Amino acid sequence: MKKALVCISCPMGCRLEAELGEQGEFLGLSGNHCARGAAYARQECLAPTRMVTALLPVHGVATPLSVRTDKPLPKAQIFPCLEYLKTVKPILPVRIGDIIVPDILHSGVNIIATRNLPSR
Repeated sequence: MKKALVCISCPMGCRLEAELGEQGEFLGLSGNHCARGAAYARQECLAPTRMVTALLPVHGVATPLSVRTDKPLPKAQIFPCLEYLKTVKPILPVRIGDIIVPDILHSGVNIIATRNLPSR
C-alpha cells in the first residue's frame, strides 16, 4: 500500500510516497530530498504524533490559561488528553513553562503553561 505525504520537516515541502506492507510495516520511501524527510515519513507512518494546545478555564479569572504539550503526543491519545484537561483546575500564580500536568496519561509528556497568570 502506498501513502502520500507532504513533508513538514523543512521549508522544501517535499511530496513523499511511502510504501507500507500488509501489516503496516515501513518498506520504502520516494520523493524526499533530505534525511529529515525520511525520518518524518517513517514516524508519520508508524507512530504519528502531534503537539496539543488547549485553553484551561481558571476560577475567578476572565482570561483562560493557554497550555501545550512539551513534546509531541501519540495521535491516539489526543482526545483522551483533551478530555482529561477538562478536569484540570490550575492554581495561580502560573508562569510560562510551569508544568501544569506532569506525565499526562502516563505518556511521558507534560502539559506546560504558555502564558503568565498572576495571583488574583
